[in-house]
Amino acid sequence: MLEEKLLVWNLRRGNKDALRKVYEKYRDDLLRLAASLLSDSSAAEDVVHDVFLSFARKARQFSLTGSLKGYLATCVANRARDMGRSARRQSSINLEQVAPTDVSYSRPDRWLVCSEEFQQLSDALSKLPYEQKEALILHVQGELKFQEIAKLQGVSVRTAQSRYRYGMSRLRSLLDSEVEL
Repeated sequence: MLEEKLLVWNLRRGNKDALRKVYEKYRDDLLRLAASLLSDSSAAEDVVHDVFLSFARKARQFSLTGSLKGYLATCVANRARDMGRSARRQSSINLEQVAPTDVSYSRPDRWLVCSEEFQQLSDALSKLPYEQKEALILHVQGELKFQEIAKLQGVSVRTAQSRYRYGMSRLRSLLDSEVEL
């Protein structure tokens, strides 16, 4: 937290190196978050870059009241939600058109197992209602607290917790049904 405050302090004074450090520190986590919400790695990159561009433009006026990572994750979730709404208006996303996420493992057999598991998880997540999917991803990957998720979704904390719980239950059910014995 102290490191984040120092980075923000330097950002407000126009230190470009501080912006680079923030980008390098949170980029991968935010990309995973956006990719999970959108199921599209190129759209996820666009979302994260848009968020950082907007953040850089407003850096001199930015005031940190909580976690910087939480703030950026909320911005990514909002941008992903906007992009998702826009895409749903244009047409529905076909899972066969989604580019696989680049995963680099030293053993090809391990990559195949992880790739298959990722695809199963991605397919199961796509079957959840968006609000449940968003609550799950923001809590697990974005490391947001339920209070932050509730504020982002415009619901009570109990509703955010319920969305998470119901989403997790449904996700387990969907994944268990895919397991063949």
